[in-house]
Amino acid sequence: MRGSVHRWWRWTAGCSSSPSVGALQPAVRHTTGLRFALPGRSGSVTTRIRQPSAQQTREKRVFNFSPGPAVLPLAVLEEIQRDLLALPGAGSSVLEISHRSPAFDAILAEAEANLRELLAVPDDYRVLFLQGGASLQFSMIPINLLRSRDLPASYILTGSWGSKAAVEARREGKVHVAWDGKADNFVRVPDDEELDLPPASAYVHYTSNETIQGVQFRRPPAVDDAPLVCDVSSDFLSGPVDVREFGLLYACAQKNAGPSGLTVVVVSDQVLERCGDDVHSMLSYRLQAEKGSRLNTPNVFGVYVFLLMTRWLQEEVGGLEAAAERAAAKSALIYDVLDRDGGDFFVAHAERECRSRMNVTFRLRRPELEEAFVAGAAERDLVSIKGHRSVGGFRISAYNAMPVEGVERLRDYMLEFRKAH
Repeated sequence: MRGSVHRWWRWTAGCSSSPSVGALQPAVRHTTGLRFALPGRSGSVTTRIRQPSAQQTREKRVFNFSPGPAVLPLAVLEEIQRDLLALPGAGSSVLEISHRSPAFDAILAEAEANLRELLAVPDDYRVLFLQGGASLQFSMIPINLLRSRDLPASYILTGSWGSKAAVEARREGKVHVAWDGKADNFVRVPDDEELDLPPASAYVHYTSNETIQGVQFRRPPAVDDAPLVCDVSSDFLSGPVDVREFGLLYACAQKNAGPSGLTVVVVSDQVLERCGDDVHSMLSYRLQAEKGSRLNTPNVFGVYVFLLMTRWLQEEVGGLEAAAERAAAKSALIYDVLDRDGGDFFVAHAERECRSRMNVTFRLRRPELEEAFVAGAAERDLVSIKGHRSVGGFRISAYNAMPVEGVERLRDYMLEFRKAH
């Protein structure tokens, strides 16, 4: 990956500069740290900046099944580590470069180009790199598309995140619930014929994959002329998507595409034309598109890591078709255990035909064994497997960067634990 990752950066050896520390004036350098004299105060403060040993730089890594922020590929982490002190050709850390520098111009341009290639994004769609997570999109979407409209927005509620999105939309206008799976604790997604869609909607919103309940749409719901808006946060870039079926797609990056703090939006020009004018500047899709995602200082580091993730998907994974095959194979390792068990020991949460390939949710038939199951997993370097409090049990998040070895180890542990109890 190294050879291709720096294809647009020029390596510059021996670059050095004097960092500015603002009001903190360097006083004395110690072997154990840097001492700074604080203006207006007597004495000084020592900050300990220890050089990591070779052992520390390659600390044993666990298999992290966190629902987000989630595991990143080791190759990407090592690339970040190399660029953290000085981005080749820039002479500054990637954490320090200006959002209007040539270095970031190149990062932003390639990040967008790679995403367009991976998803086959049409020319009449804009790619935005925003902030605030998917949660801000819960408000930003109705502010732009529902405020001051006579039409309702239709929401398909298949889990916790879709339900939260509907709550925020109600602050801006009428919301019509086209389907709600709450009565059954969100164990499935609806068939098209179950949807109660009105004759006209400002837009139709759904969540492609619900991380908490572990349910996932295999294809978009059928809608008529209303723009289809989708929260793809937890299965973003895990498989091919026909972007033309959507008016707007949005995703936080911290599950499949980078660190927390970055939100990616893909929106059609047609939807941008529908956006209202009575919108605060920072919340305006139209203005963000006009300013190329630089209406204010964007998340420079987040976009940089997103770029590395898109390269990893292209060069190491082999594109989104291959990513989808990996996701199906990894999730099948756990679902096979659940299905063979038949619910006698492990109990799956989601119905079989709409199980998530990103987040496998289940519980133990005997809840008193849950603490022992978590403890035993930790001893085997399998961490962050506990389920959300609203569902209980366990949630195994096997996003793009989770290696199959981690899922295999968990599968083996599940079989071992069942045999022992």
